[in-house]
Amino acid sequence: MVFCLENEEPRLPLRSAMVHFQASEVQQLLHNKFVVILGDSIQRAVYKDLVLLLQRDSLLTAAQLKAKGELSFEQDQLVAGGQLGELHNGTQYREVRQFCSGSGHHLVRFYFLTRVYSEYLEGVLEELTYGPAPDLVIINSCLWDLSRYGRCSMESYRENLERVFVRMDQVLPDSCLLVWNMAMPLGERVTGGFLLPELQPLAGSLRRDVVEGNFYSATLAGDHCFDVLDLHFHFRHAVQHRHRDGVHWDQHAHRHLSHLLLTHVADAWGVELPKRDYPSGQPFPPHEFFNYNSTEDFSMSSHLGCGPGVNFVPGPLPPPVPGPIPHGQHRGPVVHRGMPRCAPNSPYHVPRMGGPCRQRLRHSDRLIHTNKLDRQPPAHSGTWPG
Repeated sequence: MVFCLENEEPRLPLRSAMVHFQASEVQQLLHNKFVVILGDSIQRAVYKDLVLLLQRDSLLTAAQLKAKGELSFEQDQLVAGGQLGELHNGTQYREVRQFCSGSGHHLVRFYFLTRVYSEYLEGVLEELTYGPAPDLVIINSCLWDLSRYGRCSMESYRENLERVFVRMDQVLPDSCLLVWNMAMPLGERVTGGFLLPELQPLAGSLRRDVVEGNFYSATLAGDHCFDVLDLHFHFRHAVQHRHRDGVHWDQHAHRHLSHLLLTHVADAWGVELPKRDYPSGQPFPPHEFFNYNSTEDFSMSSHLGCGPGVNFVPGPLPPPVPGPIPHGQHRGPVVHRGMPRCAPNSPYHVPRMGGPCRQRLRHSDRLIHTNKLDRQPPAHSGTWPG
């Protein structure tokens, strides 16, 4: 599915199937790039897996996934919050992490969020305004928003989504790619740390609330011309990789998520992806990673136009394809592409269809001067700006 403005031509869907990246390819794709990841503990695991994949071809350990607020993880640094302050499960918890590669050509930063828009988020945006401009922003906030802020949490979530996308549009340079990660599917029993014991009665409805929240977040992100990656759809049949708390996921799921995300980013930047057969011995080949479970029913509320048992994808479905649909499969694409944010000097610039978009110059020493991935990262003599 493609989001576009009313008078714009629809854009083509993702060109490439998911690629299983090697560390050297990730290093090249993100060479001289500043990546910012914002969100909860799941997005922290997204940050950790990316940091690890920038260094070597191995998976996170269970201990690394579980760790919270540690002083250092795989050569990164805890900048604020976490063990530098107090570890707790309150809405005022803070954790800021940063990884800068030994070469100085990769910078990845993580901010822990307990609400998609807040005074704290404004402070983060101020940092991004006066520091080096990000090239890629990956963001999600949903579970805390819908479970920790009172009875009108869905209404507040919708209002805050609008606020955050407006502010992101104002603050981020036009060359920056923003990807909204939709919340991943919850289990029937939820016991994650964000859900306090007194809030356990909410667990039964939270699964459906997440689907509804995903609908609003994907729609609003599209309205503001940002990209959307539908992780709820991608992982709806990967329940064997979800932890027993019903919220978090194992290292195989997070590596799969990283491949999905990097494939999307490469496509958005117009980078030609490596073509190779699926390697044997991988921990999650396609036929084993997904296991359809008919009891996993992520149905939408009737007032949103979806009946019980319908696989949720926001917006209209594409034209029907001849022939029957195999049980457990879905027709709709799962990558939603926003309108382009032009970067005229970027070698990643891809000609876009549709109306005009704003233009802003970028620092030439922060670009990779190739649009094709090869086995060796490009040589670069510069240092990270700022």
